[in-house]
Amino acid sequence: MDTFTHDGLTFDATDSGPRDGDVVLLLHGFPQDRHAYDRVAARLNDAGLRTIAFDQRGYSPGATPGGRSAYGMKHLVRDALAAADAAGAQTFHVVGHDWGGAVAWALAEHAADRVRTVTVLSTPHPEALVRAFRTFTQAKKSWYMAFFQLPYVPERAIPRTLRRTYAGLPEADIERYVARFSTPESLTGPLNWYRAMAGAQVGALTRSLRSGRSGGEPAAPRHGITVPTTYIWGRRDFALGREAAELTQEYVEADYRFVELDAGHWLPELNADDVATTVLDRIRTAA
Repeated sequence: MDTFTHDGLTFDATDSGPRDGDVVLLLHGFPQDRHAYDRVAARLNDAGLRTIAFDQRGYSPGATPGGRSAYGMKHLVRDALAAADAAGAQTFHVVGHDWGGAVAWALAEHAADRVRTVTVLSTPHPEALVRAFRTFTQAKKSWYMAFFQLPYVPERAIPRTLRRTYAGLPEADIERYVARFSTPESLTGPLNWYRAMAGAQVGALTRSLRSGRSGGEPAAPRHGITVPTTYIWGRRDFALGREAAELTQEYVEADYRFVELDAGHWLPELNADDVATTVLDRIRTAA
């Protein structure tokens, strides 16, 4: 399939690999698109898996609703489930990077009956990230999240710094991304992910900070992720630090593996072999 529809929206998709293979949903982050997984998908396809990568809400031209409320996590999760439905997959594996990783965590929590395994790249469990915000290191790394809450200004500022943001990526990838996100209009949808999450995150962060000041440690949930999980983190990630990465294990009750790479943030593009090998290992050992 090249597209699928959900909630009155049309999503662009890349459906590759054997049609009878187990389905793997590939969820991209910001500011990327489904092609971030081209190299990873090719390796998974060679191993007999069918991959579905799609431009998520705010990225697909036909799936860019107005207003930040349309970008809440419940909508993003339903979009991913609709992609699996369109592929005819009652159950599936999921791989998510950056914001796609946040969706992957939510899928593992709220659709555990359909998610067979989850592999998250870069993004720690959201509650682990909230706890890490109490540290200067993570707060400094995440300054841009506050900036993205401003209306209009980020859309106009980001195109001027995109090339620097993508430093280290292959030139062809940089050119494609820079062209795709070159206008304010092309960025409003992606930025609305941050704006939609602001209220919930601010509330969670406030609770975490209060707990920290009182001398207590925010507790892990009584019920963690029950889907077999692998979390891949690059120790040179410019946005996501070590504390949240190491806390993430407290939020998974199922079989859990933490893979630390000598890498940065752009794992699907720059570490495709490592990612594909780890995904395959996660799938095979959970079978």
